[in-house]
Amino acid sequence: MASARFEAIADDFAFLDDWEDRYRYVIELGRGMAPLDDALKVPATKVEGCASQVWIVPRIDGEGAAARFDFEGDSDAVIVRGLIAVLHALYGGLGPREVLGVDAPAELARLDLAGHLSSQRSNGLRAMVGRIRALATAQEHAPAGAPADAPMGVRPAEH
Repeated sequence: MASARFEAIADDFAFLDDWEDRYRYVIELGRGMAPLDDALKVPATKVEGCASQVWIVPRIDGEGAAARFDFEGDSDAVIVRGLIAVLHALYGGLGPREVLGVDAPAELARLDLAGHLSSQRSNGLRAMVGRIRALATAQEHAPAGAPADAPMGVRPAEH
């Protein structure tokens, strides 16, 4: 259940034979992301379990079945910023229930990241996936009409 953006990343990974090229590609994905406002780099948005500093700020656009999950993220490590970009391609724009339906380990295995990341980076990637799933779960179980920014620091999308 991967998005077209994630499929493009998987295709690019398949095209790149050398892992150094793949690392550079992931880093470039991270560099393409807008930086997270320093005001959002607070304990409530920090992802625990990462060796690097990582922040994920979710946004929910809409309500109920029409809700769409998205997030901004940042890290003090360039490779981790790239991993956030990969996760954004995997999850961004899905409904909270769809986020929960994504088999992230299987999708990420297609990129063979686990075999090429340090154990600390792999643990951090799992922590980021866990945080995204927790945010989607909180939104999925939020009472109808509840403000989108109520659960775990979630805030509505800005247009």
